[in-house]
Amino acid sequence: MSKINLLELTSDRVVAALRSGELTAAVFGLGAVGLAVAAVWLRAGARVIGVDVDVGKVEKISSGEVPHPEGVVVETIREAVRSGRFRALTSGEVAVGESNISIVVVPVLYTSTTPDFRALDSAIATIGKNMERGHAVVVETSLPPLTIESRVKPMLEKYSGLTADVDFALIYSPERVLVGRAVEDVETRYPKVVSGIGPRSLALAEALYGSIARAGVVRASSPRVAEFAKLAEGVYRDVNIALANELARLARVLGVDFTEVIEIANTQPYSHIHRPGAGVGGHCIPVYPKFLSWVGRLRGVGLELVEHARLINELQPLDIVRLLLSLLSGRPTSRGRVAVLGLAYRGNVAISTNSPTYRIVEELLHLGFSVVVHDPLVREDRQLSSLGADLVSGIAEAVEGCDAVVVATDHDVYRELTPCDLSKLSKTRGLVIVDGRDVLKLGACCDTTYVGVGRGVKCLGDGRDV
Repeated sequence: MSKINLLELTSDRVVAALRSGELTAAVFGLGAVGLAVAAVWLRAGARVIGVDVDVGKVEKISSGEVPHPEGVVVETIREAVRSGRFRALTSGEVAVGESNISIVVVPVLYTSTTPDFRALDSAIATIGKNMERGHAVVVETSLPPLTIESRVKPMLEKYSGLTADVDFALIYSPERVLVGRAVEDVETRYPKVVSGIGPRSLALAEALYGSIARAGVVRASSPRVAEFAKLAEGVYRDVNIALANELARLARVLGVDFTEVIEIANTQPYSHIHRPGAGVGGHCIPVYPKFLSWVGRLRGVGLELVEHARLINELQPLDIVRLLLSLLSGRPTSRGRVAVLGLAYRGNVAISTNSPTYRIVEELLHLGFSVVVHDPLVREDRQLSSLGADLVSGIAEAVEGCDAVVVATDHDVYRELTPCDLSKLSKTRGLVIVDGRDVLKLGACCDTTYVGVGRGVKCLGDGRDV
């Protein structure tokens, strides 16, 4: 591998080096996003070294077992492993030493009061200690504003003895992907946001990502703008979902189908009301508001709307439980059995991080119900097991003998079910159904009581629509 100085190349030469396989990228963090990023760079022509602290994961990937829901990611990395264009290592030192570009996709989590930068700091320290002049460092992790300028840049310069934008490039280009279609998002769906610590870094970022993202690149004037913009995207969704959840509560009391309200309101071009649900999960949306609130507190700026919206969404699983209790009013709960359909935080992915299902299950168990959880994609889950709930892969197995069903995830398999289907599977008279995602197909309700989080009560046990 040729150790070229990326800051000295013209844009055309950068693109040629990428497409010809002359460039090697070290990708730090082989989670769902990191593996997708690795696949994108492989498809662009680069050689890739993946770095992760999880020895078991590295061994699996090295043997061709790629833990990812996207077929294009799995096949791209498997083929690259076979051809020698991809290696997975636990040694970041080796990876940086053999690469031209280091791409950081490790998570920054949030504790009860502050961001947890430990994984980021570890990756940056490793890169700084082992990179040479002409290296490029790209951070794709979502970050609180000013992290690149006040944390990453000083660390890299301290450990390397080099100067950013003079001796090495420092680029911030936040990932904007939805796991399940991440490669498509990067390559065709969205423009890539790019920023640099200086003009040379920005020019390199434009050259690299301009050849990867067919939708083009969007230049941010500084890393802090790009950091803020990425968080703002997620906070917008969190606040909008909180608005939908709150309005849906009023709609149910008024006997109004809120899904119809949304359809009508959103015909106005300035209205983009989201849909209510069982809660908000995943690595991103529950965390981004906390990043911004943390930065705001440090600088004496309160984000009351952002924080209140986050609270509404954090409490939404309890609203689902309250709906269930209102329908079960008068029935004993100490021996009641509830099937919760869906553990994943989002439909059609096998990721349960911050899933609202955990809160629903925890509350139901606290109230004295026995709980079984079904998910077609998540096969085992330590957090759920620690709560004392069973996880099964068969819908019939989950629902049989239950007094109630809660739909918590919008998996496609649930969209094919009707309340009548669940009633027959349960073999229970007067089954109660709370559809926390408004996904069940409605029709004759048989002997069920159904309520959708946005639809309201649609049918009672006697089959009447209300």
